[in-house]
Amino acid sequence: MSKGLFVVRKEAESTSLSEALDRYEREVASTQKGAVKYASLIRIWKRSSLKDRFLATIQGKDIASYRDARLKAVSPQTVIHELNLISRLFNTAIKEWGMGGLVNPVSQIRKPKMPRSRDRRIRSRELEAICAISESPVLSDLMRFAVETGMRRGELAGMTWDMVDLKKRTVTLLVTKNGEKRIVPLSTEAVRILSNLPRKIDGTMWGMEPDSITQAFIRAVDRARKTYEKECEGKGEKPDPGFLVDLTFHDLRHEATSRFFEKGLNPMQVAAITGHKTLQMLKRYTHLKAEDLAELLKE
Repeated sequence: MSKGLFVVRKEAESTSLSEALDRYEREVASTQKGAVKYASLIRIWKRSSLKDRFLATIQGKDIASYRDARLKAVSPQTVIHELNLISRLFNTAIKEWGMGGLVNPVSQIRKPKMPRSRDRRIRSRELEAICAISESPVLSDLMRFAVETGMRRGELAGMTWDMVDLKKRTVTLLVTKNGEKRIVPLSTEAVRILSNLPRKIDGTMWGMEPDSITQAFIRAVDRARKTYEKECEGKGEKPDPGFLVDLTFHDLRHEATSRFFEKGLNPMQVAAITGHKTLQMLKRYTHLKAEDLAELLKE
């Protein structure tokens, strides 16, 4: 104590993880762009076996046990998001809440390895099949627009007509995932899609929330696959096991990014359209067809 090395751990030893999560949500998470996502992660942690443990008693081995248990139920990416949240909470407690003597237990463990990036590209026939059978009045146009622009699901759901300039052929996104403004250029097909959309009184473009888009897409893919299987059965043919299988709505952004490269755009031009911050991030979504690259190498 005389040397000034003694650290008071009283608050860290009397504050439970659940109480710290409540404070973090109130003072930090609720003020950030991803407030809804953070609230969901906080609810997950508040259901964990660690919720009543005092912060000072939570060690790396406890977080490691949580990690291993969660990996049996959810994807590595989901677990990483959960660990990142608790890591930020501990850092905030140490740096801003004055809880001396705390050690961030997440820094003491290995985070799950990310799976290999998806290389699934939606085929034109798959896109047409899904659009043809969708029961949603807007999903077909929304999907085609997503492939033309490479916009994220949340960006599409948040579109309003005042963001669109059909004369300049642009959509101005004021709020994006990385927090920066982005102006998305529109192809001729994208302009055609928007020009034919009915105008809503509230100014919204598609009238669908992000989760509603995902659910409508999943239902349409499922119906399209079942229809395809019945058609094959009627023709006495064996269905292609990969057709209309393992598709996500995010694959449309993936497909759009790959098509931009195939049209001859350079990485900087593609990044300006899609909003990717680094070449490594861009590479995760870009899987060019070998036969197309072979064509470029012809003399």
